[in-house]
Amino acid sequence: MKTLLLNPGPVTLTERVRQSMLQPDLCHRESEFYDLQDEARTRLLAVYGLDPHKWSAVLMTASGTGAVESMIASLVPQQGRLLVVQNGVYGERIANMAKQYGIEYVALAHDWMAAPDPAAIARCLDIEGPFSHVAVVHHETTTGRLNDLREIGALCGKHRAQLLVDAVSSFGAEAIDFDEGNIAAVAATANKCLHGVPGASFVIATRAAIERAASRTYYLDLGRLARMQAARNTPFTPSVHAYYALVEALREFEDEGGRAARHARYAALAEQARSGLASRGIGAVVPPEQSSVVLRAYDLPHGIAYEPLHDALKSLGFVIYAGQGDLSKRLFRISTMGNIGSADIERLLQAFDDLAR
Repeated sequence: MKTLLLNPGPVTLTERVRQSMLQPDLCHRESEFYDLQDEARTRLLAVYGLDPHKWSAVLMTASGTGAVESMIASLVPQQGRLLVVQNGVYGERIANMAKQYGIEYVALAHDWMAAPDPAAIARCLDIEGPFSHVAVVHHETTTGRLNDLREIGALCGKHRAQLLVDAVSSFGAEAIDFDEGNIAAVAATANKCLHGVPGASFVIATRAAIERAASRTYYLDLGRLARMQAARNTPFTPSVHAYYALVEALREFEDEGGRAARHARYAALAEQARSGLASRGIGAVVPPEQSSVVLRAYDLPHGIAYEPLHDALKSLGFVIYAGQGDLSKRLFRISTMGNIGSADIERLLQAFDDLAR
C-alpha cells in the first residue's frame, strides 16, 4: 500500500521527479554540474518572475533551516540590529540563530495562535529601534497561519529596515511581493511546495544585500556561495542528486502552470479537507482566510490523542503531523503539498469515518 505524506515536507514525489535521481552519477567539478546549478538558479528566479539583474538565487546543500540560518547569519551586518517577529516555533528558531551568532536582536513574541500585531510591531520599531532588518516567518507551520508580509513590509519601509523572510513552507505556492515588500531576502527549500527532495535549499536575495553580506559562518557563507556560483563554481560538494530532483521539479512546476496553478491546486485540496473534516465535527484551528493553502491545523477528534490517531491513519496509508510543544495535546496538522489529488483527500476523509466506527 502506498503511503501518502500529509506532513509539511518531505512530500510524496511524482514519478517524474523520483526518476530524475537515476540520472548518471556526476562530479560536481564538471561543466555538466554547473549547467545543472545554473538552470536551478535561473528557474528559481522564474517562480516569481524576478529580475536577475536585481535578484540572485543562491543554492546550498542543507535543509530549509540551513537556508534560513545562512540568510540571518550573512545578511544582518556586523553592526546591524534585528527585530524578530515570532508567533510560532520557527520564529523562535530565528531568534535562537541570532543569539548563537551574537547578532543584536529583539524578539517580539506573540501567542502561537495569534497573528502578528502591526501596532505592536510599529511600537517596537519606534521604541526599540533603529533596526537594520526585520525577520518574519511567512507561513508559520506551527499552526498553519499565513502571516501578512505586505503589512510588515510597509512598516519596514517606514522605518528604513529590510525584511528577511522565512518562506520555507510558502515559496512556490503563496504570493510574495518581492518588489513592494521591502524584502532583502527569502529563504526556502526544494522539498516543500516545489516538490523536490530534502538536501537542496536556497536563498533568493537582492544583489545589493549579497554584496554587503557579513561572513560569520563558514559553510553557510551566503556571499561566498553567491560569488562562486556566479562564476560556475562551488566551494563544497553539493547534494548532486537532490539538485537533479530540484531541477526536474522546477521543470514540472512550470509545465503544470507555475505558482498560480500550484496555489489553486493546494487551495482546492485544503478546502476539501477542511470542509470534509468540519462535517465530521473536526474543526480547523485557524480560520481558512487566515491560513495558508499549504498546511492547516485541526483540533484532535474528541477523546482521541494524537498518537493513536497518527498510528491508525498510518495503517491506512496516511502520515499526518503532530502539533508542536503544548499544542501536541490539542491539534494535528495536514499538508496538501506533493503528489496528492482530490481522490486521495476523499480516501483520507473515509479513513476518518472508518476510525469513528
